[in-house]
Amino acid sequence: MKHLENSTHSEHHFTASDAIRDIVIGMSDGLTVPFALAAGLSGSVSGTNIVVIAGLAEIAAGSIAMGLGGYLAARTDREHYLNELEREKREIIEVPEREREEVAEILRGWGLQEQNVEQAVNEISADPNLWVAFMMRLELGLEKPEPKRARNSSLTIGLSYIVGGIIPLIPYMLIHRAASALFVSVVATLMALFIFGYVKGKFTGSKPLKSAIQTALVGGVAAGIAFLVAKIIA
Repeated sequence: MKHLENSTHSEHHFTASDAIRDIVIGMSDGLTVPFALAAGLSGSVSGTNIVVIAGLAEIAAGSIAMGLGGYLAARTDREHYLNELEREKREIIEVPEREREEVAEILRGWGLQEQNVEQAVNEISADPNLWVAFMMRLELGLEKPEPKRARNSSLTIGLSYIVGGIIPLIPYMLIHRAASALFVSVVATLMALFIFGYVKGKFTGSKPLKSAIQTALVGGVAAGIAFLVAKIIA
């Protein structure tokens, strides 16, 4: 006779907030783009002043552009949600039977028995707020966005870009020979990319080590190509 032992079942799902996603977006580009720029300039100059100035200018422009992009994307999502919300509110008044049938189709898709579908449709459609919420979430797949999402997204992405971009530039601020600074920058940035990729993998639910290797590889390849292009042009 088999004995069943008590065990605790735990499920791990991707629960990263919008802020985490914004940090990932900002840090990914922040670590990669200034790194590639600094490596490329190192292939054509001997000093580090130009690299630092160009790098800081790129970080400023990049953080603003990325932050603005995040702001506009969040605003667009909010406007889309509000437009769809108004449309659903109109439709349950103007074409209620069609909307009821759409609810029924969703329930049938879940495998609900036909004899239970009508009762469930009646209960859902009895409350206009519940009905609209049901259609927004389960027909359209839309979640209500946070009111301050656009502002928070732009700030988080922009600041994350700045933090990521400063890392490859620090060696150029401390070392005056571009070749030596490049070596230190490569080591420091690849380490940062690896760590960031590992943490990103943890948050997104993918394999952390695979994510770390991929992130470091992408950054390294981008910097290598930029360095070679600068060398060829110079």
